[in-house]
Amino acid sequence: MTQPLAGILVIELGTMITAPLAGMMLADLGARVIKIEHPDGGDPFRNYRGDLYSPHFAAYNRNKESVQLDLQSDSGRLALHRLIAKADVLLDNYRPGVLERLRLDEETLSGLNAALIRCSITGFGPDGPYRDRPAYDSVGIALSGLASLLLDPDDPHAAGPTIADNVTGMYACYGILGALLNRAQTGNGARVETSMLEASIAFIPDTFANYTQLGISSTPYTRVAASQSYALRCGDRRMIAVHLSSPDKFWNGLLAAIGRPELARDERFRTRDRRVTHYAALKAELASSFKTRPRAEWCQRLEAEDVPYAPVWSVPEVFDDPQVAHLGTFYEMHRPGIGQVTGIQRPVRIDGKRGPSRMAAPELGEHTEAIMTEFDLA
Repeated sequence: MTQPLAGILVIELGTMITAPLAGMMLADLGARVIKIEHPDGGDPFRNYRGDLYSPHFAAYNRNKESVQLDLQSDSGRLALHRLIAKADVLLDNYRPGVLERLRLDEETLSGLNAALIRCSITGFGPDGPYRDRPAYDSVGIALSGLASLLLDPDDPHAAGPTIADNVTGMYACYGILGALLNRAQTGNGARVETSMLEASIAFIPDTFANYTQLGISSTPYTRVAASQSYALRCGDRRMIAVHLSSPDKFWNGLLAAIGRPELARDERFRTRDRRVTHYAALKAELASSFKTRPRAEWCQRLEAEDVPYAPVWSVPEVFDDPQVAHLGTFYEMHRPGIGQVTGIQRPVRIDGKRGPSRMAAPELGEHTEAIMTEFDLA
């Protein structure tokens, strides 16, 4: 069984990342996802570096159908109501109150479809003092405490991929799946809610456990010191990552690989706890060793000693990694008028299979006419 949600119809009202990611995850599991887009430009990320078919939009919207509806009009709302009446899931990431202004309040939705799973993603929750604030990824990262684990307080620079957006979409999908399972057992619909704030907090549970139980206020180096994680520059200026965790065999293997047995006798590094305490000093010692040889040689030495390591690939280099190639992680589909579109396979296999990647992300309104006819929406 590779398509566990076959037969499930999802109506997606969301834009940008959180709801589109949740919708794409459901589509990857076999659900039919109809993305409702405004006739004037559709999802705002459509035209981000891409003339209504940006790489960003393509990345989060595969396996979906696109229908253009103006939800401010009576005809658009009526068409949406008819879709909802036949749907299993309604997914949105509007601010609180927007659905009500679109006349999609709880009473209306229940009247249209009592078995509907309604999932709303917000920035800060459905109520409270921040209810009406705008929220984006950087806001969620900052307010949750996650940014404090990533930024140098003396020279802060926002960097890296979207985290709050992505984990919120994942938690929304997991809530929808739980609600669908409950409905299969009871026949009852449900209201699923998550927020960028709470999802981001939930994403770093050990950070809060360390504070509440041990009084440890984490910094960007707290976790890496405890896990004995290192990023090091090699003699050819390429980077490598090493993660020793807790087994002594990895520590001993590292010392053998770098030819530094005397570090085991150094009082600062004699035990794991002392290596955690003196993390900066140990990193300096390792850095001095790793700069003496090129990365390829260090990879061979670490592999021979069974040390957990990986070269720090650039994004283009990931495509050429032999394990990535073996897994078939990336695939290409042809879009008429667009050309080849690269996608990432569903990372979960069921019974050894991923399930088919049916469609590249849709063009704006690509399926409007067919769905209007199929569902008698005209």
